Parts: sequence; structure tokens; C-alpha cells
Amino acid sequence: MSLDARPLAIAIMGPTASGKTAFALDVAARVGGEIVSVDSALVYRGLDIGAAKPTPAEQARVPHHLLDVRDPWQAYSAAEFADDARRALDDIAARGRLPILAGGTGLYFQALLEGLAAMPAADAGVRADITAQAQACGWPALHAELAKVDPAAAARIHTTDPQRIQRALEVYRLTGRPISDLQNAARGARLPFRVLKLVLAPADRAVLHARIARRFDLMLDAGFLDEVHRLRALPGMQAVAAPLDLPAVRAVGYRQAWEFLDGQGTAADFRERAIAATRQLAKRQLTWLRGERDVRWFDPATDRARLDEALALFLPAS
Repeated sequence: MSLDARPLAIAIMGPTASGKTAFALDVAARVGGEIVSVDSALVYRGLDIGAAKPTPAEQARVPHHLLDVRDPWQAYSAAEFADDARRALDDIAARGRLPILAGGTGLYFQALLEGLAAMPAADAGVRADITAQAQACGWPALHAELAKVDPAAAARIHTTDPQRIQRALEVYRLTGRPISDLQNAARGARLPFRVLKLVLAPADRAVLHARIARRFDLMLDAGFLDEVHRLRALPGMQAVAAPLDLPAVRAVGYRQAWEFLDGQGTAADFRERAIAATRQLAKRQLTWLRGERDVRWFDPATDRARLDEALALFLPAS
């Protein structure tokens, strides 16, 4: 039997606030790795505090890739991420370094590791019809419509995510098939790396919830609302007619902060809504991870010895 000659990579996955960043930094520093961010918020410039972006000191300690690649008023698709990430992985491996994928955006991982199914091109007429319908009855009603024709997609897409609701309905209206069926169909070429998939997730959900609340309070202390003030003041943001529809602003915490700065609710209401939204994100991430193949689960608080053993077995002896 021939040996698997593919280059190695490590994927550190898990729900938000589970300790992925700290662990990825530690592993990269120990084994000569470079981190490729797999996070749909960290691609945006200016989303630093509220997105828990690695600090300048952390980025100086270990090289990072795919941070700050778009302005917050710009779009960035999963297909674009996969192309950029593959180039980064090839470059890292070519220099004899170990690529470490770290993040919690399931669609990005899926696009990179498995490829994306072919989808119909956007149709301006269909999109205009969906937008008009949303203006008449609201995006939650369209989400309910999506749940009838594609329950699997509706379960993954939040009611406050108009871009993905619109795309899922657009695909269904163009093809007559649920977008989830197309996504589960034959995909493009798989990533030509041998990947160790590690999931960091506290076994006790209450521990994760406490970590989420504590981290958000630290973000507030670090000036998160000032950061959102600065984002709102950018000319590029002020030129957008509906900033709350932007993927960057829909990131958990940012949407709630934007609405609070628009005068919605009290500071206490804002904090509770942001923490609740982050918990909902973590729940969706865990649901996706449970459906992933070839992943190994670890509690970051109690399984460090098992994590180190998994790494030692995967990596060649030095």
C-alpha cells in the first residue's frame, strides 16, 4: 500500500468562544505553523474587538492569513474564500510550514475542504421579486416560506439573514430544487491535503454560555461600541442604503450594537440581545459540527492531554 503523500494540515473547529484562537496560536508556535482564519467576520477590516480578531501581538507571534481582506461594505463569498484559502495553504506548505485552519464558519470549511456544488447564477428579476416580497411582508415571513420548501436550509439560516434567505429562495425558484439538496450533491475537487479535524467544545453547555457572556463583557470594556461608532462613520458605510443587510454588520454583536446606536433599547437590552445572538450562533455551529465526518471532539478544559496525543500521532516525528 502506498503512503499518503499529501501535505498535512490541521483544522481547529468549534463554536464561538470555545478557545480555538488560543489553541491554534499555541499549536502553531510549537510546530512551526501558520494560521489560516476560517471566519466570515474576520475577513472584514475594522471588525476587530467584536469579532475577537487576533491582536497585533498575536499576529506578530504567528503568521495569519485571510484577515482584513475586504472592507465592511463589500461582499465576500464562500467560493472566494475557498480560492483564497487554497492559495494560502499551498504557499504555506511550499515553504515547509504547517497550515492550521482555525475558525467556526461551517460554510467556509465546507467550501474549502469539500468544494461547493454548482449553483445557478443570480437572476436579477427573481431577486427583485423576493426583495419586493420582503418589503411587503418582512424577511421572517420569507424565512417561513423557505422552511416549507427547504427545512434543512431554513434550520441553518437565521431569520435575520436576508442575503442567505434570498439566495436559498432564488435557487429554489430557479431550479425547483432545495438549495440544501444541491449543496449535498456532487461537489468540486476536495482539498488535496491530509487534514486532522479537531473540534473544541465544552462538554457542559453552561460553561460555553458563561464563556460567551464573559467574553462579550470584556469586548465592551475594550471599547466595542466605540469600534462600531467608527464603522458607522466610514464614508463607505454611509453610502450603503441598508447597512443592516451587509454581511459584516450582520455578524453577531455588530447588528445588535448598530441597532442600539440607532436608538433601539437600553444598554442592558443590547447586552442581553448580543449574548443571546452569540448563543444562537454557537448552537448552529454545534449542529453543523455534529454532522461532520472524521472530526474528533475535545473539551478544551479537560482534554489537553488527549489533544496533544492526537497531534503527536498525526504529525511526523521531528
